[in-house]
Amino acid sequence: MLISKKEFYRNLTRLALPIALQSLMLASVAAGDALMLGKVAQDEMTAVSLATQIQFVQNMFLSAATAAGAILGAQYWGKGDRRTLEDIFNMMLQFCGIVSVLFFLACEFMPEQLMRIFAEDAGLISIGSAYLRIAGWSYLLTGISQCYLTTMKVSEHIRPGALISCCAVILNIFLNAVFIFGLFGAPRMQAKGAALATTISRVIELVLCVAVSANAAYIRPVFHRFLCQARQLKSDFVRQCLPLLGGSLCWGVGFTSYTAIMGHMGTDAAAANSVAAVVRDLICCMCNGIGSAAGIMVGNELGAGRLDRGKAYGIKLKNISYVIGLISTALVLAVTPLVVRMVILTDVARGYLTGMMVIMAVYMIGRCVNTVTINGVLDGGGDTLFDMYSLIVCMWFMAIPLALAGAFVLHWSPLAVYACTCLDEVGKIPWVMARFRKYRWVQDLTR
Repeated sequence: MLISKKEFYRNLTRLALPIALQSLMLASVAAGDALMLGKVAQDEMTAVSLATQIQFVQNMFLSAATAAGAILGAQYWGKGDRRTLEDIFNMMLQFCGIVSVLFFLACEFMPEQLMRIFAEDAGLISIGSAYLRIAGWSYLLTGISQCYLTTMKVSEHIRPGALISCCAVILNIFLNAVFIFGLFGAPRMQAKGAALATTISRVIELVLCVAVSANAAYIRPVFHRFLCQARQLKSDFVRQCLPLLGGSLCWGVGFTSYTAIMGHMGTDAAAANSVAAVVRDLICCMCNGIGSAAGIMVGNELGAGRLDRGKAYGIKLKNISYVIGLISTALVLAVTPLVVRMVILTDVARGYLTGMMVIMAVYMIGRCVNTVTINGVLDGGGDTLFDMYSLIVCMWFMAIPLALAGAFVLHWSPLAVYACTCLDEVGKIPWVMARFRKYRWVQDLTR
């Protein structure tokens, strides 16, 4: 089917740019933490990077619920069904609220046990535990904010949602500097300061979400129907959420395992990996934005019953993902000299970082293609099971066992082990393309 290129790129730009900016701003918080704490001490930076893996795991649960809500929400919004989207909002809040409370309690009452998952060094465990006790309060609020922001995204209020996230992130970065370095008479709190800054900014973010959504044009939770959604809608939500949760946990725990493996290879390897992870997250913002936009665009068309157009959009977006992957590879190589000089590292850690950046450049092609194709196009049409299958095979049966063997049995160098952690994204591209061409994702999920 022929599509209007002008209309396609206008919609893609309108959706992708605010989401990419939102993703960039969120990644900038981690970058700000790394750079500022890197100016204080290597151990402070490394401990906080390891501690934030707890929030990373929490986000896997939250992203499953919000992604399921986005998939169904985009299709029902394309159909023009506002009431059902309100019920989907309620279901997201139920799930995310429970998850947020559980992670908050874990950070408050057992932070040392959580830190021992990622590090053996007593100093890193002590710093990270102090960070988690404060940052845990922000984890309590994150789930609620994400439900509001996801609903704004699928109901054509992307710009206000992105603006709220950007304001919260700018405040977070500013408060990071204030509390980490003790500016304007504030106490010099170092890692604890980063946690306090995060918590304050999350409070402001949630307040802004609730205030903006009070406008009649916005979708809001309807509390008198909070526990009274239709049984069929609940079934549809669970049917989308469970595979997404399985995929999120496979990916999230797998990525956390990568961090834990590198963290047990010494402080130099852990420090280099921490910096490389920040760069990866910053550069992935572009493909994250296009991937989210892809899910909304494809979902809107399929939900409106325009299956041929949704299919044509998916094919176009899949092709664009390769271009984004090559651009991301070039960006990683271009910023490598600058990144290596920006943070305080030992000579050994600096050498590791240089090698990791080169390896990451190749990894970025697979990451971009898979993000747009799987998390955007396939998920937009409800084909959510494939992501979990591909992660189990490529990450858990290949990359993680190889990295574990290399680190603890064969005693490979940290760079060789790091390369093992990057195998899964590149290796599954042919499988992803084969799944895409079956076009099982071309389906209308609305009722």
